[in-house]
Amino acid sequence: MKRIRLTVAYDGTNYCGWQIQPNGITIEAVLNDALTGLLGEPIRVIGASRTDSGVHALGNVAVFDMEASIPPERISYALNRRLPEDIVIVKSEQVPQGWHPRYCNSTKTYAYHILNAPVPDPTKRLTSYFVSYRLDIEAMRQAAEYLVGEHNFASFCNIKTNTEDMVRTVYDLQISEHPCCIEEGREIVILIRGNGFLYNMVRIIAGTLLRVGRGFYTPQQVENILKAQNRQEAGVTAPPQGLTLVNIQYEQ
Repeated sequence: MKRIRLTVAYDGTNYCGWQIQPNGITIEAVLNDALTGLLGEPIRVIGASRTDSGVHALGNVAVFDMEASIPPERISYALNRRLPEDIVIVKSEQVPQGWHPRYCNSTKTYAYHILNAPVPDPTKRLTSYFVSYRLDIEAMRQAAEYLVGEHNFASFCNIKTNTEDMVRTVYDLQISEHPCCIEEGREIVILIRGNGFLYNMVRIIAGTLLRVGRGFYTPQQVENILKAQNRQEAGVTAPPQGLTLVNIQYEQ
């Protein structure tokens, strides 16, 4: 028996998230079917991050066990021929049998993309969140500083979560701007790196920083929101299409 690790990239637009569910097709289900057909044995993958409906990834991680003799590094090439064009296996490799993508120490990096322009860009509609109001990026950067470090992020977690431990560490939170093709427009990227994230945490942080950028909150209010440990104090959950799981880095 071999345990194989996959690095998976996907456009989440057409999927109901990662995890198998009865109301629609998911990334996990597509991978299971493709691997079962390729290897001739029932396969069930275990994912590192259960991304939501509409969320994208460049480097999600999954593992599965197989009896087949195909070289681990060749699985990515063979599997990509069976997958739809919006799912790609970036890399396949063998790992120790007990290795688990959710129970090993790791650092996750997410990016939230905002198109800040007078009018939408139709080519960006599936991978960014359109905001027509001019955002104050400097205020957003000041607010972001309060979120770096080890904190209880209960204010930035969906209330439907079953997680009891709300403490997470954000190592870095950067906000950058880049030119775009729309006149007087720009793309704003919120890049956040941490040891783990609560349910909807990145999207709620993005929604809160957007309210700072529009002037509804001052940067200093974000510190109070964090200390309140109350979801009702933070901003709305930003839409899923702006979010991409960039990568997951595991400790050696």
